[in-house]
Amino acid sequence: MLVAALTAQGFAADTIRSIRAPKDVPVTADPGAAFWKGIPGVTAANDPHGRPVPGMKTEIRSRWTSGYLYLLFVCPYNELSLKPDPRTDVETNHLWNWDTAEAFIGSDFKHINLYKEFEVSPQGEWVDLDIDSTNMGNQNAWKWNSGFQVAAHVDAAAHIWYGAMKIPYHALDPREPKPGLKLRANFYRLQGPAAHRAFISWQPTGKDSYHVPESFGTLELAR
Repeated sequence: MLVAALTAQGFAADTIRSIRAPKDVPVTADPGAAFWKGIPGVTAANDPHGRPVPGMKTEIRSRWTSGYLYLLFVCPYNELSLKPDPRTDVETNHLWNWDTAEAFIGSDFKHINLYKEFEVSPQGEWVDLDIDSTNMGNQNAWKWNSGFQVAAHVDAAAHIWYGAMKIPYHALDPREPKPGLKLRANFYRLQGPAAHRAFISWQPTGKDSYHVPESFGTLELAR
């Protein structure tokens, strides 16, 4: 009989528990803020093939309300690769060419090829995409707009950057959010210049691509 590996918090290693928040707050990337303090997370420390990426142990925390899903990424880095002319007032297509933290989230457990992609950069740039993994050549995927918000800041002394997302829940899931509800999810990072770029994933995909929905874990709404 197979037994799933457990995290230190006692839940399956392929599950992140999103903790219910009493009310909505402005998006913040401060891990010490009252909203995020003490919230348990999961870690992404391996490449897509499951091999450790030294020094890149990334923490992901999540909270939810009736209106939004919140995510926080705590991202150690060696050297940042940043877009030279950042804009945060408009969407940045091809943001994945630079440093990003990414969330892939889907609610359809039958058509698992359908999901949403959200990215935030250390400079607070963002992009969201409506993905069909059977049609990755779709040039219009990034034109979908969830209305999500982001925040980011860099602690250069500690070599850590922080990124947060506040995603309208109904951009993810037509169901009403409630404790016990589950979504399909995976989290990734792209880190560093092209010459020695690191690829970090929460649940290994077994391929060079992040777009492997069969490998997604579970995001569970908790009390």
